[in-house]
Amino acid sequence: MKLSQRGGFVMGLVVGLLVGLAIALAVALYITKAPVPFVDKVPQRTAEQDKAEAERNRTWDPNAPLGGKPVARPASAASGAVAAASAAAAGPVTEPPRPAPGRDPAAILAGGAVPPASAPARAVADAFVFFVQAGAFTRQEDAEQQRAKLALMGQQAKISERDQAGRTVYRVRLGPFSTREEADGLQVRLQEQSVEAQIVRVEKP
Repeated sequence: MKLSQRGGFVMGLVVGLLVGLAIALAVALYITKAPVPFVDKVPQRTAEQDKAEAERNRTWDPNAPLGGKPVARPASAASGAVAAASAAAAGPVTEPPRPAPGRDPAAILAGGAVPPASAPARAVADAFVFFVQAGAFTRQEDAEQQRAKLALMGQQAKISERDQAGRTVYRVRLGPFSTREEADGLQVRLQEQSVEAQIVRVEKP
């Protein structure tokens, strides 16, 4: 009885293996014949394409891309070079004469007289006179002493009164002078003799 059971088990095992092999073979045949997704969509390469690619790889130069293409010059630079060449061929270019500083081109064309450049400054200077003030005192006696001191130096000064901050001030002045240069010269001479002096500009009445 045991032998028959063992023989049946072995037979069933063999039959199961054969059935499994048959099923596996059928599945393999089906897979090889059925199209596989994402695989059949890739185009198949031919032998000629493989040969051409091998030839390109053999003659490939890694430094070829570094050469690049010749860079085209900008139009502005080219036009500038052409303009410079034409200017050199034509000879030196002479600029039109410019009017002198301070001269009015309209006045020159009209044939009128051209005023000098310092006319405005001279007009301002003519509107003032200049004094050299050798001191301002609150006592008239002190102002008289300063005037006497200047007289000993050969300078004729005058005393003028003016109210300042509610008090009378006595000013000792020399002048008037029509130009600032004259007043400056006297101021320097007085300072050389230890007399403090300053320039005062007064508008003409």
